[in-house]
Amino acid sequence: MKGRLSRHRREPEGETNHERWLVSYADFITLLFAFFVVMYALSNLNAGKYKVLAESLEKVFKQQNESPLRVKDPIQTGEIPRSLHSSSILDGGVEEVTMLERMSEQLEEVLAPYIDEDLVAVEHHRFWVVVEMKSSLLFPSGSAELGKGADAVLGKLAEIVREMPGNPVVIEGHTDNVPIHTARFPSNWELSAARAARVVRRLAALGVSPKRLAAVGYGPHHPVADNSTPQGRNRNRRVVMVLQARHMSRFQAMAGEREKAPVP
Repeated sequence: MKGRLSRHRREPEGETNHERWLVSYADFITLLFAFFVVMYALSNLNAGKYKVLAESLEKVFKQQNESPLRVKDPIQTGEIPRSLHSSSILDGGVEEVTMLERMSEQLEEVLAPYIDEDLVAVEHHRFWVVVEMKSSLLFPSGSAELGKGADAVLGKLAEIVREMPGNPVVIEGHTDNVPIHTARFPSNWELSAARAARVVRRLAALGVSPKRLAAVGYGPHHPVADNSTPQGRNRNRRVVMVLQARHMSRFQAMAGEREKAPVP
């Protein structure tokens, strides 16, 4: 009996380790250090952002103080890369924007009778002027031959366009979505392109430099109204003249680059 009890006698426990808390403390310190590193990095990032914002605001207020009514040059502000404009007296800047605005006013004045009859619309954008003409003003239905009254409006346009110093002129042809299939025009695409080309030829005959002119046919693919109504189809049948700023022409840009290129 005494031997059996001796087998169940507990062994004496080892000594307690009172330094185990150091492990948890070290983990806590490590996490705390990492937290402060992240917070420090974020504070530096925000400070940089605030510095950039402060500098930008300072520049804006300084420009307003210097000249509150000053119009920014789109080239200097970076809105238009310098590589896109050619060297000229206008230099693709404020002068050209002002010139396009003046041209828009002149067009509205000389075309006023057609505008009042809703046959022509003039829209001025910053770097281009749009003159939208109803096809019926220029062409008989389904034809690409200019009608009798076409020269009256095209002559007024040519007179003003000739005054512009080399600005590109794009003529766009547009139709409705009613299919056309003739021996000459298999689709509206051909009809719209032929009408645009006919207007280009007439403007060249009226003294506009052919180098400035381009003809584009869009067919029915850029409607401005609903083709499901007669009124909408009438609006979509149109010829559009777009007078562009000089720096928007890739040929002007290429000419400028050739002038700067060294002679081999």
